[in-house]
Amino acid sequence: MTIRVLVADDQDIVRAGLCMILDAQPGITVVGEAADGRRAIALARSLRPDVCLLDIRMPEVDGIEATRQLAGADVVDPLPVVVITTFDLDEYVYGALKAGARGFLLKDAGAEMLAQAVHAAARGDALIAPNITARLLSSFANSRPRPVPPEPVEALTAREEQVLLAAARGRTNSEIGDELAISLSTVKTHIAALMRKLNARNRVEIVMWAYETRRVGV
Repeated sequence: MTIRVLVADDQDIVRAGLCMILDAQPGITVVGEAADGRRAIALARSLRPDVCLLDIRMPEVDGIEATRQLAGADVVDPLPVVVITTFDLDEYVYGALKAGARGFLLKDAGAEMLAQAVHAAARGDALIAPNITARLLSSFANSRPRPVPPEPVEALTAREEQVLLAAARGRTNSEIGDELAISLSTVKTHIAALMRKLNARNRVEIVMWAYETRRVGV
């Protein structure tokens, strides 16, 4: 099945490059382009793409607000959003993830990582790159005072805590399985349990909860 992608970036050359890379990937096609956030929101709502790839810094409406309107907690039928940025310490990344983005990439991530992020978002997962996302989440979670979220009503098991920490450090499901000597299906079961207990919509929110509760990044 072909994954339909909307690309939004205010720089024409960058947007054209992203579209060219995505269209060259098997199973991915670009169905729309936007040069600002307002247009991206309108196109996303009319085209209903499988994944929206949004730049953070755009005119009219920035990527954070666009993400909130397309994928926020109060959106009835949210669309998968992947945020892309130039700066590896962009202060808006944390806000974009809180707004509902399933992951983010740097613009120099390369074609393979870009395709992986699109595929992950389309199947309901999130791309957590160990060398980028975990470091950024740690930086933002500890750079500003925030209230520590309450512990879940149903306590996490010891194994769920282990899976949580591994995910927060950027491990993939396969890597978590190898690290903890459990099967891939068992890892997925624990991830699903974490999402239920933490009332998280996706893997990104699980990771953010780990940082906000000071389990990682202190």
